[in-house]
Amino acid sequence: MNYKSYIIFLIPMLIWACSSGSDKQTESKEIRYTEQYRPQYHFSPDSAWMNDPNGMVYYDGEYHLFYQYYPDSTVWGPMHWGHAVSTDLVHWQHLPIALYPDSLGYIFSGSAVVDWKNTSGLGTQENPPLIAIYTYHNALIAEAGGVDVESQAIAYSIDKGRSWIKYEGNPVIPNDGNRDFRDPNVFWNEDIQKWNLVLSAHDHVQIYSSDNLKEWKYESDFGVDAGGHGGVWECPDLFPLKVDDTDEAKWVLIVNINPGGPNGGSATQYFTGEFDGRKFNADTKETKWLDWGHDNYAGVTWADVPKEDGRRIFMGWMSNWDYAQVVPTKKWRSAMTLPRVLSLVKKKDEFMVRSTPVEEINKIINTETVISNQVKSISDEAVLNTNGINLNQSHLVFDFELGDSIPHEFGIILENNLNEQIKFSYVDSTKQFQFDRTQSGNLSFSEKFAHISTAPYQTGSTLNLEIFIDAASMEIFVDNGDLVMTEIFFCTQPFSKLKIFSNGQAISMTHSQLAEIKSIW
Repeated sequence: MNYKSYIIFLIPMLIWACSSGSDKQTESKEIRYTEQYRPQYHFSPDSAWMNDPNGMVYYDGEYHLFYQYYPDSTVWGPMHWGHAVSTDLVHWQHLPIALYPDSLGYIFSGSAVVDWKNTSGLGTQENPPLIAIYTYHNALIAEAGGVDVESQAIAYSIDKGRSWIKYEGNPVIPNDGNRDFRDPNVFWNEDIQKWNLVLSAHDHVQIYSSDNLKEWKYESDFGVDAGGHGGVWECPDLFPLKVDDTDEAKWVLIVNINPGGPNGGSATQYFTGEFDGRKFNADTKETKWLDWGHDNYAGVTWADVPKEDGRRIFMGWMSNWDYAQVVPTKKWRSAMTLPRVLSLVKKKDEFMVRSTPVEEINKIINTETVISNQVKSISDEAVLNTNGINLNQSHLVFDFELGDSIPHEFGIILENNLNEQIKFSYVDSTKQFQFDRTQSGNLSFSEKFAHISTAPYQTGSTLNLEIFIDAASMEIFVDNGDLVMTEIFFCTQPFSKLKIFSNGQAISMTHSQLAEIKSIW
C-alpha cells in the first residue's frame, strides 16, 4: 500500500469514527442469523472479517470482547478493534467499533485491564479507567522494507468501554528491532505491586514491568530455546493457576504459533513454570498443546474476573490461517470458540492444563429435547434416534466402559443424506484420537482443508466425550477436558444421522445424552 492509497483509506475511516450515524457493529436488534454455516451459539461478527480475540476484560457486570476486525471486507485488511459485551458469556451484544487505524498504523492485537488504583492517572480512584494496550502496525514502513514496523500503544476509557481515547504519548513501548513485535498482554502482579506485560518478539516472548502502564522496563525474555518454532510466536498470555486439589500454584504461559501447529497451520502451545515478576522459568522446554484440533488460535484469557468467581476463562479464534480467508461463508468470516475454564492438574509429575466449557452454556441447552441412554452395547454400528433434534446445533455426551480389551477403532459419525460425514474416533493401535473431515462436504476452497487431525492419548478404563456442534464447527472435550479438539467443516446439507461404531470388538456405552442448543440470537 503506497502513501496516497493509505491516506485514501484513512480519511473515510476517520470520518466514520467521528460520525454520529449508524455503525456496522451497533447493538443487535432482534438479530436472526440464517445464513448457511452461521453459528447459532458461538460469537461471530454481524458482518465482515474477524480474527484474534483482543482486550478481554470484565468490568462492572460485563465481559468485554474486542477482536481483530476489518469492516469493509470478508478478508483480512487494515485492522480495527471490534467490540461486543456479555453479562453471561453466552449472549452477546454488538457494540460500535472501539479502535480505528490512524497515522501510526493499523490496530493489531492486545489486551485490556481495569486500572483499579488509577496508576496511569487517566481516570480517578472513583472511576478507574479501562486501559487497552495494543500493537500499532505501520503498513508504510512494512511496504518500504523497514524493521521498526510494530510498537505498543495504549488507549483508555472512562465510560465502561463505550468510547476510547488514544494516549497522546504513544507508543509506550517503541520497536526493539524485531519486525514481528506485537500482541502485548498486561496484568497486575500482586506479588511485586507492579504491572507486568508479556509480548511476542518473532520466535520468543519478552517480559516488561511498569508502575503506571505508560512507562515500561524490559525485564527478560523466554522461548528462543523452548517450545515449537515452526512459525512466528503470537498472542501470549501469562497467569497463575492453582493445581487442582492442592495448595500448590504454577504460572502458565500461553503462546500461539503460526504456522507450526501439531496438525498444520496455527495452534496454541503452553508452558508451566515459575515467575517472579521479572523472569519466567519453565518446568520443561517441551511443547504442550492447549488444543489439538485445527481451529483454535490466538486464544487468551479474560482479565479482572472477580476473585469470588475465581475462574481463568479462555476464548480463541475458531479458524486457521491455512484457509481462514477462503472458507465458504459470504456475509461474515469466522467465529470464536466457546468460553472455556482453564484449570491445572498434575499427572505423573507433569502439570497439564485442562479446558472445560463454562457452566453458563448449560442455560441454552434445551432440556425439553434431551434423549438419554438408547444403546448399551455396540459391536459394529448403531444409528441413534435423534427424534428430530437439529444435530448441527446440538450437545452430545457419551460415556464408554473400555475394560481391558479396547476395539481397534471406535467413535462417532455424523452424516447427511448426501453421505457427507465427519468422523471422530479413537484408534487403539496408535493410541490417538482422530478427526476426519475428508468427506465433510465443501473442500474445494483450500487444498489444506481436507485432512485427518490426530491427538495422542492414553485412555483409562472409562472414556467421557462431551461434544458441541454448531452449524459448521465441533468442539470435543475428552475426559473433562484432559484433551480438546476444535474443528470446522462445511457440509452441503445439515447432518441427519448420528452413528456410534466399533471395529474389532464390542464396546459398552454406559451413558449417552443428546440435546438441542438454543440460538443466542
